[in-house]
Amino acid sequence: MNLALYGFGPPHQRQWLAIDCGVSFAGPEFPGVELVLPDISFLEAERANLLGIVITHAHEDHYGALLSLWPRLKVPVWATPFTAGMLQSKREGEPGAPKIPVTIFRAGDRFDVGPFSLEAINVTHSIPEPVSLAIRTPLGTVLHTGDWKIDHHPALGEPTDEARLRQIGEEGVLALVCDSTNAMREGVSPSESEVGASLTEIIRQAPGRVAITTFSSNVGRVRAVALAAAAAGRQTLIMGRSMRRVVDVAGELGYLEGVPPFVDESEFGYLPRDKAVILLTGSQGEPRAALARIARDDHPQIAFSKGDLVIFSSRTIPGNERGIIDIQNMLIGRGIDILEDRDALVHVSGHPRRAELRQMYEWIKPRIAVPVHGESAHLRAHAELAKTLGVGQVVEIRDGRMLKLAPGAAEVVDEVPVGRIYRDGMLIGNEEEMGIAERRRFSYAGHATVLLQLAANNELADDPDVVCVGMPRTDAQGEDFEELLIDAVAGAIESIPRQRRKDDDVVREAARRAVRAAANSAWGKKPLVTVFLARS
Repeated sequence: MNLALYGFGPPHQRQWLAIDCGVSFAGPEFPGVELVLPDISFLEAERANLLGIVITHAHEDHYGALLSLWPRLKVPVWATPFTAGMLQSKREGEPGAPKIPVTIFRAGDRFDVGPFSLEAINVTHSIPEPVSLAIRTPLGTVLHTGDWKIDHHPALGEPTDEARLRQIGEEGVLALVCDSTNAMREGVSPSESEVGASLTEIIRQAPGRVAITTFSSNVGRVRAVALAAAAAGRQTLIMGRSMRRVVDVAGELGYLEGVPPFVDESEFGYLPRDKAVILLTGSQGEPRAALARIARDDHPQIAFSKGDLVIFSSRTIPGNERGIIDIQNMLIGRGIDILEDRDALVHVSGHPRRAELRQMYEWIKPRIAVPVHGESAHLRAHAELAKTLGVGQVVEIRDGRMLKLAPGAAEVVDEVPVGRIYRDGMLIGNEEEMGIAERRRFSYAGHATVLLQLAANNELADDPDVVCVGMPRTDAQGEDFEELLIDAVAGAIESIPRQRRKDDDVVREAARRAVRAAANSAWGKKPLVTVFLARS
């Protein structure tokens, strides 16, 4: 959910530039939520001073919130051709999505945005056209790396531009704002070309179908799989809407030149088992993705057989472990073989390990190091590494902290509002506005609806009615749970002095408390309760 904000100028006339605008994906703790978005209330308040948004690459955690949040800002956007193509393709798949005017730039380009002079530098990552940004101001240059690694033999595109990064370092760099994702891992991330060679051999030796699930945006991996399949005399079938969208955009931009045509999933039944490679979505255990449907054996066109091989050519994003394990167990239970990156070289990270970070610091020679993009453990490990490399100032910051880089020593000078908002269906709001906390409580303890009718003399006109949803049907003794709650409500109402029953709030609260107390006594949990009161 990356969104960095750079400001220049004194507080009363500061201008801002945003770098990236990403999303995170909701887990089970956010029932019903599709996407988690950054809270941009600070940007909205500063909208008159926000000059624009520059996107470093087209991964969801860097550009995925644009369609949802841009209408609140309506500022210029800059992106590479691949990112712009992905944004347009995504927009076409979302009815009512805004048309965002995008200015195209490429690695090597320079352009000015207010007081910021930007240069895009080619780096290597697991997607086409990632860039680092040299952000020049009258007070110094900041290098914002975005996502990167050092791969001398990438599957597509050019290697990280070492020569240009060295030149920028020689010019003098105030601060390096750098990716920390793999800062706890020693060594160098393997090359994407090594994965391609490994997949070629695995596919060649497989007796049955081979299905490979990976991040749809990893065009280099898609290309490697297709070429590996062709080398083994097989055809590649594409499955999943996001996978097809990426393939279409990559094809239009020439990234799939020399790759044999892909096969549509409607032709699955005509492919012999030993001639098929299926490239599909679902590597993170997403329940609605193609792989999950196949694992449950409820896909209308595709089915796997005993002896087929499913390769997870991806890393597990923290929080997705349970969903992935469930899918793997379903596949294994049907005799389907599983291969992960711990079993063979079927995936490499797109982020730098410690040796690569050392190389970047050697090239850039920053006066200030600012670790970003990682969890607290990664940020701390990166900071400690930067200190060992002799960086003059190493500043650890967290979301919302405003860091002054110049003039003078780097220091945190303010905090701004940050947090999460949620896209749920067609609406966007915070946890309270979207009722997420109540949904979470409902998923834990259910809901009881109480219907009461009081006569003119404030006596119950009839027995209360209780309807339970998501609650037990009987208690431990086998007694009907709703009847138990009805008795509790009736007793509570009858215990209220008749004169006090004139107060509707008193009656409703007594019924609510009675239901929660009775449920807790019989079940150990307190449900959500809604009370409807009528008078005759």
